[in-house]
Amino acid sequence: MASPTPELPTAAAEAFPTLTTEQLVRLRSYGTPQDVAVGDTVFQAGDKSIDLVVIDEGTVDIVRPPTHERPEEIVASHGAGRFLGELTLLTGQVAYLTARVVEAGHIHRISPQRFRQLMDEDPELSDLLLRAFLARRMFLRAGAAAQAIEIVGSSLSAGTLALRTYAARQLLPHVWLDSDDTAGQALMTAAGLTAADLPAVLTPDTVLRRVTPGRLAEVLGLSYHRGTDKPVDLAVVGAGPAGLAAALYGASEGLATVVLDAVGPGGQAAASSRIENYLGFPSGISGADLTGRAALQSLKFGAQLSSPCEVVALDTSAEQLRIVLADGTEITTRAVVIATGARYRRLPLERWTDFEGAGIYYAATELEARDCRDNPVTVVGGANSAGQAALYLAGRGNEVTVEVRGTDIRAGMSTYLVDRLLAHPRVTVRTATQVTRLEGETSLANITLTNMTTDEQTHQRCGGLFCFIGAEPATSWLKGVATDAHGFIRTDVLLRDEDLRDTWTALGRTPLPFETSVPAVFAAGDVRLGSMKRVAAAVGEGASVIRSVHLSIGIQA
Repeated sequence: MASPTPELPTAAAEAFPTLTTEQLVRLRSYGTPQDVAVGDTVFQAGDKSIDLVVIDEGTVDIVRPPTHERPEEIVASHGAGRFLGELTLLTGQVAYLTARVVEAGHIHRISPQRFRQLMDEDPELSDLLLRAFLARRMFLRAGAAAQAIEIVGSSLSAGTLALRTYAARQLLPHVWLDSDDTAGQALMTAAGLTAADLPAVLTPDTVLRRVTPGRLAEVLGLSYHRGTDKPVDLAVVGAGPAGLAAALYGASEGLATVVLDAVGPGGQAAASSRIENYLGFPSGISGADLTGRAALQSLKFGAQLSSPCEVVALDTSAEQLRIVLADGTEITTRAVVIATGARYRRLPLERWTDFEGAGIYYAATELEARDCRDNPVTVVGGANSAGQAALYLAGRGNEVTVEVRGTDIRAGMSTYLVDRLLAHPRVTVRTATQVTRLEGETSLANITLTNMTTDEQTHQRCGGLFCFIGAEPATSWLKGVATDAHGFIRTDVLLRDEDLRDTWTALGRTPLPFETSVPAVFAAGDVRLGSMKRVAAAVGEGASVIRSVHLSIGIQA
């Protein structure tokens, strides 16, 4: 068996494992044998579906195709006893690398259908492959493979930030070049791009101008696609902690499950730089890491996760439930879990929308923090998300002002966070205060803070305003399902008599736990009236709702 090549990273043992003879025999049993000659292409960039490939004899190079400025480059080389494949086998993403035979030999091809069967039937191989896929993706994101997808745009553009956020949440190997820097301008010249074309995405075979995350998803094969009109068992709307938990437990318990999210996996939780009070992670974990692992788990068990994929309507008028997407696609399903969560509110200030993505942010991750560099920043909000954001930014060297409208920061924030904020030398906490003015040309430069008790105003520099205030349920698309006055969805015991009409009388039953005013339609997580608004609580609701989904489907049968 070939040993890992010298250029491989220190995580090579996990990314490029050496399989035992017995493991190889089991792996080959799912495949079809094939002889290969020098120069043969096992798969190539642009292929919409690829196989998991076991190398019995010979050598195969993994190659990044040439780009606008760079020749092709060998990313890795695999010999006998290795397998070819990474996360694209789970996500359905179009191949972005090419596998080329450089030493003749023999391989086994495992088709996508047989690969899914393998993941279901062999837990040991399933875990080994999953760890390898994730480790390989991290390796590819840090190396030459990332140049297969190039994003170019201004750091002051909300559209560019949306693309970068989407790519980060999908763990896409990619590079971003600022159009205001020399490297970005050189790429634009080579590709024939102008400022009017931005943001743009370049792949080895196409240039996408004025591209949105939705358009990028279509090109990469990550938008919703289903090859059959057969109803799914479960459609989950929203891929935050509650939605991902519902998808994971639904798929692992045999339900044909699709997950649809308008932005990308993670929801509001992915905006958190650090979660320290989640069970099992004593050192804390970022929201993106937590939800990224959950998304991977749901894919492992066969859930189909599509984003950005905007749901615009839920049709409950027919015999079967129908989800309607923004492009008109309809998905028939036996049950629906609404887990669309809640969004942070905007402040009612002049020029607020002008600065969104250009100094105003709703997340504090590496992407947003990098744009702020060493500038002073302000965090608006008095809950845990605001506290974690402030500590993260202060830890990166920013001078941070925490603005809280209430008079007591401890009223809405965990004590351990308050104590750290008050003790941090780069954090200033201002209570009974709110932002009243924004200033800047193309990006936010200064803000005015007003003390609500004394009316005293403070003008200060601000390279980034991070907004973590309030929660508006993402239910504007939803009709015919009972909500409270604010749009939060009523479920089970919180449903009123007027919400339970003739439909329920005809059914001869009352709503199941988490069930809404519409039979077989459920709600979980922050979007549900009465939820706790904590990540752990959302995960618990997402997991628990599946029992009611099973009961509902059983009643239908």
